[in-house]
Amino acid sequence: MKKLNCLFHEHFYVLISPDSWGPAAKERGTMLSPNSSRRLGQDWKTTGTGGSLQSLKKFKNQDFCRLRASCLSQGLLFEDDTFPAHVSSIGPNLLSEDKLRLIRWKRPPELQRNPHLIVDGVSRFDIMQGEIGDCWMLAALGSLTLQKRFLENILPKDQGFQDDYAGIFHFRFWHFGDWVDVVIDDRLPLLNGRYLSVHPRTSKEFWPSLLEKAYAKFRGSYQNLHGGYISDALVDFTGGVQVRFSLKDPPSDLEEILKAADRSHCLMGCSTSGQLRNIELRNGIVQGHAYTVTGAEKIRYKNGWEHIIRIWNPWGHGEWKGPWSDGSPEWDHVEPTNREALCRKKDDGEFWMSCENFQEHFSWLYICNSTPTFLDFGDQNRTTWSVDRHICRWSPVLTTGRNNYSPAGALSRNPQCFFKVTDYDPKTYNVVISLIQKHADNTLDAQKLKIGFLIFRENATVLKQDFALARDVTNYFILSPGIYAVLPVTSGDEKFEFLLRIFLKNQDYNGEPNYPLSPVLPKDEPRLDQDSSCKTIFLRYANQGSVIDASQLQQLLNEEVLQDEMASLGGRFSFDSCRSILALMDLNSNGRLTLQEFGRLWRHLTKYMDIFKREDRNHSGFLDVSELKNAIQAAVCVSPAGLSINEQLLRLMVLRYGDATRRIGFSDFICGMLRLETMADAFQNLAEGGPQLSMTAIEWLTLVMYS
Repeated sequence: MKKLNCLFHEHFYVLISPDSWGPAAKERGTMLSPNSSRRLGQDWKTTGTGGSLQSLKKFKNQDFCRLRASCLSQGLLFEDDTFPAHVSSIGPNLLSEDKLRLIRWKRPPELQRNPHLIVDGVSRFDIMQGEIGDCWMLAALGSLTLQKRFLENILPKDQGFQDDYAGIFHFRFWHFGDWVDVVIDDRLPLLNGRYLSVHPRTSKEFWPSLLEKAYAKFRGSYQNLHGGYISDALVDFTGGVQVRFSLKDPPSDLEEILKAADRSHCLMGCSTSGQLRNIELRNGIVQGHAYTVTGAEKIRYKNGWEHIIRIWNPWGHGEWKGPWSDGSPEWDHVEPTNREALCRKKDDGEFWMSCENFQEHFSWLYICNSTPTFLDFGDQNRTTWSVDRHICRWSPVLTTGRNNYSPAGALSRNPQCFFKVTDYDPKTYNVVISLIQKHADNTLDAQKLKIGFLIFRENATVLKQDFALARDVTNYFILSPGIYAVLPVTSGDEKFEFLLRIFLKNQDYNGEPNYPLSPVLPKDEPRLDQDSSCKTIFLRYANQGSVIDASQLQQLLNEEVLQDEMASLGGRFSFDSCRSILALMDLNSNGRLTLQEFGRLWRHLTKYMDIFKREDRNHSGFLDVSELKNAIQAAVCVSPAGLSINEQLLRLMVLRYGDATRRIGFSDFICGMLRLETMADAFQNLAEGGPQLSMTAIEWLTLVMYS
């Protein structure tokens, strides 16, 4: 291997450590409902949005606007002391000592009389690779220029050489779930008067050189750009999910994947193999090199059809010389209108080749998008992808009494993430799992571990596994409906953080599943339509009369439930609280509540309101510890589990949901009780499924409540 149009829904899953199961439960592979979330100490954290441009992190704690304003007020040009104009920013091993001494740093106004950041828009043809071997990064950047929605994320428009120029620029990259704003000065390294880094085809245009410098700073040095993985750059530039396809053993539906990727505006790249890098063969293909895939077409050729691929070389020159290359005889048999539209006779590094030649001369294909839309082929219905993101930590286990690493022990002590597959077509992929590792010291150039993930079903059988010595391990699957668990694993004996993302295909958000629902379903629930008041309230807030999301649920609860003056004293329902409530009640795992699901919630609310009013004896709108204990006991006594409450669980409840004075308001009481009762039902289902678990009900509730 060479070194956001879709609709997202937030889902939250039960995360438990396998060693908290009893032996019988492990043997049966008993799973929990994926309708709630929890956190195990500091090991797992569910991320809500996965980072956004509205919540940028400042790289090196540098604020672009503040720094530029300071420089303008003082009449100074910015000099970045965190990435100085010094050989330390180049790196010690990129060049010989003699060449390092010859490096000079100059600003664009020193190189050109009237420099611009962008001239006549941004194009892949603006880029020409320099002395640094960063074809992998430039190939990804070339693809980025074709998708303006991504390019605008990393290339802010509030900068340039004309207005408010102060020698300072900034660019944005995605890192481990967050967007990061990277500030640089505009001093560029030159060797013997030539650009060391990428140089633009137009002498006055500097966006490629400055973006490359920002990426070099982001990764530690220019040296760290010399050799890398196009898959890493694609993810860093988009925050999306990438999948690599072997062209030596391609999937049978490769052509369909390419067409779907082109149709849905994915970023695409490819690479060649070879022990010797940057060796150009007679046919024009460079060995050990990365390219951009810029198009895929099916055109009429002679008496049939031909699938052809368009590819761009980040060198800015050097092209394929075989069939379908510029001026090849194959174009003589293509309709003139198609030939004129597709064939460009320029030495700009871009060329066409047949799909067969593409598979023969290239080794890997990389496709990236916000969601895996490149797998959306063969579908008759409109599809969307939801994504669940979790930050987790792999914790190795040392064998008792020795300093030996124990893989089996580590597997048993690391948490699993559960997900539920609803939409299924045996001919289309419906699940993509992506695992990204983060080194303990957060350095981008740190040594990578061999990582992968295991997928289990209820019978504890490993369905799939994928391991690689890479930063990002991603694979795609066709999974039948059911509940699954993912376990991230690594071969190392150190603690490492991971970002786990699970992408699920959805076709009909309003449809009812045609298979048994979550095992947490309450028994003998009355039908909802018996409660006309509940239905009236639901329809008042529902989206087109069918479902409500977290925002609508928040409005409903605050306007309808908190009409009661006493209940409103403890504070309003927050959006996060409503998301948690929705996740617990959302049996279909689609990020919305149907009328039936809301009916269950409404009956819980009514019950908890009665208990809260009865136990809040001084009518303060809060429950103290003593009142809370009575309220919890009253609630669980009428639940199917019928559990008693101990002091440890009570303390955790207060710690998790109480205020500084150890009191709990009504909205927090609702959230806590919904979780407590749901988890109590889950424990009962586990216990009734076979031999008794090795933990008590209280131990179970204590484990899941503090999240």
